[in-house]
Order: sequence, then structure tokens, then C-alpha cells
Amino acid sequence: MRLILAIIVPWLQFFTIGRPFAGIFCLILQITLIGWVPASIWSVYALSQYKTDQKIERALSSRP
Repeated sequence: MRLILAIIVPWLQFFTIGRPFAGIFCLILQITLIGWVPASIWSVYALSQYKTDQKIERALSSRP
């Protein structure tokens, strides 16, 4: 679901992963039609980094 959100409304996806300042900057970038593609790519990349960070946190927290 977040991946679809990252492509359609990239700025909103940043708010769902707890990065509001990046979301505001992404919204400014997305306002231009040319900026939509870089904003979507950036949003998908940030989402993949977020998922990786979550996996690392889970792995570290389950250590004895």
C-alpha cells in the first residue's frame, strides 16, 4: 500500500514514515510536473530505506 502511495502522492508517503520535513520538500518538488518523477523515485527509495531500517531494528532488538 505504501508503495502505491509513494508513486501516486510521494509527499504523503514521507509523513507516514515519520519524515515531515522531507514530505514538505517533496510536495514543493511535486508541484511542478517535471518534479513529479524525481519526487516519486525519491519517495520509493526512502520507503525502501525505511523498511531496511525497520528490519535492522527488529534484528537488534531480538538479540539476547
